[in-house]
Amino acid sequence: MIPGVLNGVKVVEFGQNLAGPYCGQILAFMGAEVIKVEKPEGDDARKWGPPFIAGEGVNFVGLNRGKKSITIDLNDSAQKRKLIDLIGSADAFVHNLRAGVTEKFGIDGKTMTAQFPGLVYADLSAFGHTGPWKMRPGYEPLIQAEAGLVSVNGDPSGPASRIGVSIIDLSTGMWTAIGILGALLQKARTGKGAIVSTSLFESGLMWVSTHVASFSTTGNVPPRQSTGHITLTPYQAFETSNGLLMVTPGNDRLWAKFAEVLGKAEWVTDPRFLTNKERSAHRQMLLDMIGEIMKRDTKENWAAKLQAVGVPCGPINAIPEVVALEHTKALGMYLRPYGELPSLLHALPVSFDGQRAGFPAVVPKIGEHDGEI
Repeated sequence: MIPGVLNGVKVVEFGQNLAGPYCGQILAFMGAEVIKVEKPEGDDARKWGPPFIAGEGVNFVGLNRGKKSITIDLNDSAQKRKLIDLIGSADAFVHNLRAGVTEKFGIDGKTMTAQFPGLVYADLSAFGHTGPWKMRPGYEPLIQAEAGLVSVNGDPSGPASRIGVSIIDLSTGMWTAIGILGALLQKARTGKGAIVSTSLFESGLMWVSTHVASFSTTGNVPPRQSTGHITLTPYQAFETSNGLLMVTPGNDRLWAKFAEVLGKAEWVTDPRFLTNKERSAHRQMLLDMIGEIMKRDTKENWAAKLQAVGVPCGPINAIPEVVALEHTKALGMYLRPYGELPSLLHALPVSFDGQRAGFPAVVPKIGEHDGEI
């Protein structure tokens, strides 16, 4: 079931919590052999629950399937030597250990790549490999706050909000995997490895880049938009007679179709609404008028009319509704690796030759493969 595009690639992952393990999970699901190194008591995320799946925290199970687990006590010189030898035998090493730990134990990027020139060494930190904050620890909510994501999220009439998913951790794991893949490609060409540096804070800066661009251009920070968009109008959820419907006419052609379905064909030639620039200049007036019309019918009827002419739209689904969708089932994104349990766990959102990257493997026990590796 594994596409195997990384078959033959060996990765040592000293990951903990979410970001580092997700990088390892991506590589494992693409066929790499991933050896997970844990402290003797195990990855902290093993205890993050409830809920628990087969005795392990749901976050841990979600991000550590199909790996091998060994335990290493870095304070034991013999065990540390074994870790260094293991790193030297690998194509890539990825860690998200606290800043300063790798230098303390002599397994930092500069030391390891000097000893093993072909090694791809991925250093995933909280605040980055340089700058005044490089030694600071950090977790998802802190980074969302300090990188500006909390300030731009939520309804403008209420308090700013944390984004409800761990977008910083998971995206940093993705960027790290992308960096490793790029460095492996370089290694295939030149034989030389690289030090790949990523951080939670840099991922946060990437997520607010459009807001930064707007601020640096105009001197104004775009206001929070609830379900809307800072540069497109209309492009948000509207209240219907029986609930919210997300409507996203992302260009002038789709805007014209939307206006016609609303029974307002004259808006298409109205100077106030000709292009997105004019519509955004008259944002609140236009949204109020659209909102009044949308309340006159159900979300189902509006969706049928809009989809019939190609205007993208859809309901705001709750998680149980997402799981029940036939399209979700058809894509095969969710697996049930623990057959006797109802838990659904994700594969990867990528397929190779039509085959989903991901497989129904379970997580290893702490140190399960100590004797093997």
